[in-house]
Amino acid sequence: MVEKTPIIEVVPYDPQWKVAFEQIKGMIIRYIGDLILRVEHVGSTSVEGLSAKPVIDLDVVIDSYDVLPEIIKRLALEGYEYQGNLGIEGREAFQRTYQDEHMKYHLYVCPKDGKGYLEHIALRDYLRDNETARNEYQQLKIRLAAQYRSDIDRYCDNKTAFVTKILNETLYRPES
Repeated sequence: MVEKTPIIEVVPYDPQWKVAFEQIKGMIIRYIGDLILRVEHVGSTSVEGLSAKPVIDLDVVIDSYDVLPEIIKRLALEGYEYQGNLGIEGREAFQRTYQDEHMKYHLYVCPKDGKGYLEHIALRDYLRDNETARNEYQQLKIRLAAQYRSDIDRYCDNKTAFVTKILNETLYRPES
């Protein structure tokens, strides 16, 4: 079972997050690089200038679910436990079974056309390109972290309207 964040802490952007992502990405590529298309840095730590919980989110992109059994097998040999989709279709979660030398991270395997992956990329790219939205999201996250300091579910639930608005303006925008 994925451990829940005991205390929600949103900290100022740290350029070291890019470095940490590259290190973790390199490790994942060594384990399963021949089975995947790419590894994407997603989530708030991937948006320069955005305060975030100091946890790197990685989407490991696959062509199809045909390779998932081999990925599960290889990652298990490297100390990862397969967690299933955790209720989110198109995203398979893995958790390290022991503490490694890297900062905390979440590892997801996603098909290239999966909803979870496409939403992560749309949100990331929008926040990277839109300073106003990035600042609004940052203020929301800081306020929610203070309000729901030890309740990650409520923290996440209360970000949903903001995220949905962005996705409706980008990924789910009606064709004109």
